[in-house]
Amino acid sequence: MKISRERFVIGFVVLALVFQFISNSLLGPEVSLFPGNGEWYPGLESAVGWKRTLATLIYPVKFVLIEPLSFLGQDPDPVPPILLIAFAAYWTAMAWVLHFLSTIIIRKRNVA
Repeated sequence: MKISRERFVIGFVVLALVFQFISNSLLGPEVSLFPGNGEWYPGLESAVGWKRTLATLIYPVKFVLIEPLSFLGQDPDPVPPILLIAFAAYWTAMAWVLHFLSTIIIRKRNVA
């Protein structure tokens, strides 16, 4: 099944935003896309067992999705669209590379 690079990138960015929103809303103290207090990994120190377990399970995914740009969260009052634009650009680049690598792997597998 072929999927265009544009559709893959758009889907990846949308799913990354949804994942970020749901994980922060479930595990954090407030419903938000990006944490207001700079706590990028909510739920790890939670007293509630299911929150701590869920945070431990999704930690590797969140690490890849947000850690390279977590320095942007250090500013106590960032310009609102800066975080969204920076992460969307990072996730777009990541999705483009993943799609590129997957098409190379699929082509090599079909040739052999």
